Amino acid sequence: MIHRRDFITLLGGAAAWPLAARAQQAAIPVIGFLDSGSLETRRRHVTSFNRGLNETGYIEGQNVTIEYHWARDQLDRLPALATELVRRQVSVIVAASGVPAALAAKAATPTIPIVFQMGVDPVKVGLVASFNRPGANITGVANISSELNAKRLELLHELVPSAGVIAVLVNPANPLNAETTPQQVQVAAQTLGLQTQVLRASTVSDIDAAFVTLVEQGAKALFVANDAFFNGRSDQFAMLSARHRVPTICEFRESAVAGGLISYGASISDLFHQVGIYAGKILKGEKPADLPVVQPTKFELVINLKTAKALGLEIPPTLLTRADEVIE
Repeated sequence: MIHRRDFITLLGGAAAWPLAARAQQAAIPVIGFLDSGSLETRRRHVTSFNRGLNETGYIEGQNVTIEYHWARDQLDRLPALATELVRRQVSVIVAASGVPAALAAKAATPTIPIVFQMGVDPVKVGLVASFNRPGANITGVANISSELNAKRLELLHELVPSAGVIAVLVNPANPLNAETTPQQVQVAAQTLGLQTQVLRASTVSDIDAAFVTLVEQGAKALFVANDAFFNGRSDQFAMLSARHRVPTICEFRESAVAGGLISYGASISDLFHQVGIYAGKILKGEKPADLPVVQPTKFELVINLKTAKALGLEIPPTLLTRADEVIE
């Protein structure tokens, strides 16, 4: 027989169960992943990010939730997507697709921690106070690829010494990079006695048209600027380079693996791995202001020997010995 007082206690306990379950569910942190691309073009990046996150003890779907907001190459959507994540009251915003995403996140919130990944100096664009002490609510990984532009041009020239005119492809939707990259490449080109022509592309069809233009204008090789949109189009660049027989250099290994001729730069999987680690550290209570901006220290030179043979190029033995990876 259940007494009235016991019955009330049982009812109270039963009512508390769903409340406790909801409270436990609400306690699971949420990461907002803001990206200018799409899952189709960023799948490997997301895998690397999750690997870093896992190393800090967080596993998606178990003790952390990730909300992915993709701009699908429409950069003007980033501010609204960032605002939506702030409204959702996420615990951390990951803005790992360059300056536009990071600026959109910073403009949307002065309090929610932000972890960025970009290819320019975050101090120069006003995101952090310094590398060692970022300040405010933002930190991340800065792969300052612009410092490697001269080296990339030298490598391309070494591979294709007969190419007196080299096209430089930039994305006008990424204005800072679109301005600085041609300037830096031009300075290096003058030292090597080369001419450059600047081409612009911000859509898939623009990239197609750029290859037609560079062939018509007599360019014999292509230098692709580091840009989040371009980085997600490795297959397209490889296909067009083969079709038009244009030796092409990009920054990340993925481009050479897809069939591009050569790449030189940091490992993009390592960059996203570090972003995942920082996101996990912040979830554990560390402050972005106290986490120094990380810069890569290792750079990969990858050469696709099969592509070189298809283009009729002979790779200098000295360059092959310097390569970190040769794809045959």
